[in-house]
Amino acid sequence: MSSLKKNYIDFNKEVNSLVNEVAAVYKVNSMKNSITYSDFLNNKMLIVHSIRKGISFSFFNKIKNNSPFSDIEWANYLNISTKSLQRYKNQKKFVFKAIHSEKIIELAEVTNFGNEVFDNVKDFYSWLNTSSIALGNMKPQELLKNSYGKEMVMDELHRIDHGIFI
Repeated sequence: MSSLKKNYIDFNKEVNSLVNEVAAVYKVNSMKNSITYSDFLNNKMLIVHSIRKGISFSFFNKIKNNSPFSDIEWANYLNISTKSLQRYKNQKKFVFKAIHSEKIIELAEVTNFGNEVFDNVKDFYSWLNTSSIALGNMKPQELLKNSYGKEMVMDELHRIDHGIFI
């Protein structure tokens, strides 16, 4: 088993309890007793409820640790300072506002799918930081600041996953 898959399985185990906690709050009856991180990211209604409730810092931290982004990059995406991120980390039971929670989930979706497509965090991060002709000669990471850019990056990842290279 590759180290990426082992880390992904370990990550799923850690995140599973947090995801189930969100599901329990919103009494998602159609869910299995235990859902994976991928199940969570594929359930739009559960995501909507999670965003409304707000993502806890502990859940954000799990997502952050599974992503190729630094604290500085996360702060930039969330449009907050790195000092604020550090302060949130030290607050017990901190919950992000809906606008930040939505961006966290968007980046979690990109990271999850990018890691699947490239099967290697290092290769995915390298791709994120390389200019792409298909993306107007921009680096995919530059487009992640807003939801339209995120969709363009996801579309390009889907094309790569299907072997369509422009």
